[in-house]
Amino acid sequence: MKLFADVLRGLDWLAVFVVLLFITGCRGRVEEPGSVVVIIESSPNNLDLRVGADAQSERVGGLIFDALVKKDEHYELQPWLAESWEQPDPLTWVFHLRDGVRFHDGRPLEAEDVAYTIRSLIDGSLVTAKGGGFAAVDKVEAKDRRTVVVHMKRPDAGLLFNVSDGLFGVVPRGSGKDFGLHPVGSGPFRFVSAVQDKEVIVVRIDDYWASKIEPMQVVSEGARRIERVRFEVVPDAITSALELKKGSADLASNVVTLDMVHALESAPNLKVESGTGSPVVYVTFNVTYPLLKDKRVRQAIACAMDRQAIVDAIWRGQARLADTLLPAEHWAAAGKAELAQYPHDVARAQRLLDEAGFSAGKDGVRLRLTMKTSTDETTRLMVTVLQQQLRAAGIRLEIRSAEFGTFYADVTKGAFQMYALRWIGSNEDPDIFRYAYGSGSFPPKGGNRGRYSNARVDALLTEAAASSDRAARRADYVEVQKILSEELPGIPLWYPNNEVIHTRRVEGVVPRGAGSFDFLREAWVR
Repeated sequence: MKLFADVLRGLDWLAVFVVLLFITGCRGRVEEPGSVVVIIESSPNNLDLRVGADAQSERVGGLIFDALVKKDEHYELQPWLAESWEQPDPLTWVFHLRDGVRFHDGRPLEAEDVAYTIRSLIDGSLVTAKGGGFAAVDKVEAKDRRTVVVHMKRPDAGLLFNVSDGLFGVVPRGSGKDFGLHPVGSGPFRFVSAVQDKEVIVVRIDDYWASKIEPMQVVSEGARRIERVRFEVVPDAITSALELKKGSADLASNVVTLDMVHALESAPNLKVESGTGSPVVYVTFNVTYPLLKDKRVRQAIACAMDRQAIVDAIWRGQARLADTLLPAEHWAAAGKAELAQYPHDVARAQRLLDEAGFSAGKDGVRLRLTMKTSTDETTRLMVTVLQQQLRAAGIRLEIRSAEFGTFYADVTKGAFQMYALRWIGSNEDPDIFRYAYGSGSFPPKGGNRGRYSNARVDALLTEAAASSDRAARRADYVEVQKILSEELPGIPLWYPNNEVIHTRRVEGVVPRGAGSFDFLREAWVR
């Protein structure tokens, strides 16, 4: 296919173009000691973790706030603000908080703050998609200064994940709907300022409570802990690469394209850290749109895709194909053999479209669709290749890119036919299926932006949430994944590797599976 080949050649020329730009040479900035500049693609939508559900909000907010529990590298939940918890019965959770934790303004973090945070997610005082994760909560009480009791309307095993890091952050009691403009948390970094589409600045807290319990890395001679982080908003991947090369920025996590990563690896002032990641790139269909209501159309699109070709071309093989939203190693993830498969097969795609009533016209076109995406460079390249792949099956795909805020607003209100995004962090628990596909999770109550509804899926999710038997829960979640793989309200594409590029003045960078900024807690700088 000529256009596909042209796209691939374009990727090579892009790398050459970046290298040529590097040759011009630029003088780096002079930064105050202990300070680093981290590139992010877009401004956080809301640094209040009760509201912000986009990647930047959860990653930056995860440094400002603490959660009740924290995920380890195996997606198991470990004590954090809650040093222990128990369930005396299926409808009651009791959390015992650590003593001595303070918010950044000096106020002690107590049980009433935790209770207030959860109440604000369910009492209507906030408009937030995250409220759906607490829909089973009846009431919350502070039994004493360090004990929180959560009373449930119905059993919900997913509650613990929904109070974990990245997704949840305890706020001071009384925090209102504008709290995200000046957030006050208890995490390792304190919020200083934010300018939309420009930057977010945070500084380290000297007496962070968790420094007493976290193992500290050995800091090399002449280095110091990172004291100040300026998150610089750079929506253009080429500009990001240049900023790193000339030393105007210190670090970028999963920001530049893999071609650019490859070009930057040879730069003497830069280092690349790579590792497998849990975030999943996916496509969602608006199943209420007339042309996409028939599952055979959605299946045809899946067959027309050549996912491996895209991974090889754009990701340079640094991604694993996905069959489900859950990380492949997750205890609830269905196996490949258990799910309907859609290998690249143009003839099968055409047969499915014929069966759905979309025969080819004189120009070979069977139907026309529009895909919305952000201006993220890797996503735009991916969709350009996808556009050509679908053309072979008679599908004309129009691409509409917008800056992230506009794109995300359209996605949330259902103003799309198809879109491409990635789940980050929230897909590390099977509750992602309720959040992404449950009938009660249409925005603003959740992330079911494609308006998919299936009574059997809802029943299985309710049954799984009510069970404390992991084997029984897994069976329910596997059945949900089987249904989703057949009905295909969305297509899981692949799990990209985490690619963190940083200047050599920054050390101790260890990427996390979810792609979070947790490594900034322990990294140091020269």
